Amino acid sequence: MTPDWPAPAGVRAAFTLRTGGVSVAPYDSLNVGAGIGDSPEAVAENRRRVREALRLPNEPVWLEQVHGVEVVALGGGAAVAVPRGDASVASGAGRVCAIRVADCMPVLFAALDGSVVGAAHAGWRGLAGGVLEATVGRLGTPMSQLIAWMGPTIGPANFEVGDDVRAAFMATDPAAASAFVVNARGRWQCDLYALARRRLTGLGVAGIYGGGWCTFAESERFFSYRRSGQCGRMAALIWIDAGAHEQHAA
Repeated sequence: MTPDWPAPAGVRAAFTLRTGGVSVAPYDSLNVGAGIGDSPEAVAENRRRVREALRLPNEPVWLEQVHGVEVVALGGGAAVAVPRGDASVASGAGRVCAIRVADCMPVLFAALDGSVVGAAHAGWRGLAGGVLEATVGRLGTPMSQLIAWMGPTIGPANFEVGDDVRAAFMATDPAAASAFVVNARGRWQCDLYALARRRLTGLGVAGIYGGGWCTFAESERFFSYRRSGQCGRMAALIWIDAGAHEQHAA
């Protein structure tokens, strides 16, 4: 899937779907998540296919995601270990930001001048904790020159949460109550898209795009942890191509 947003010419982005890989059930078939029970060989082949299909300049920097707010700045050269964090930013060509998801929301960022990009892992914990704010802070770009794309996540019709989740958002933003609808069980249907949009709008991000999918409902296209429990992971990827970066530097 290619994000539908007005990214500058030199910025490339993609979101992988669940088909086209070699993993067997319950990870069928394009699982890019390591360490979740799938065959390491299958994951490696799936990642190779993604690199080839997207003509990536390098292996994406896969993070050790922990539902936190740490942002990793991607430098040059090969990483000696898997960085721990839930977002990454890159201002140079050849560094591929990557976020793995299977219900949590990936949010991609790009400066309108193509100078810097970023990706954040924004499930409810990350959103409430401030991962979007932390990522924007590391991008170092005026909000008026920044755009964001909200990738596939679990939709409000299928994301039931308890009072604790609602309280986590309302503690800092009482108006976030509008993103929660009480259901017949006395629990809440949570709209992650609405919550992310509130955060991004509050920051002053110039353009917000994407939204509208449901990873839980669209089982043919997306993995969903809440639907399946044991399942694969998809990836949101963003990078700056070398030609565009050279032109920008000039």
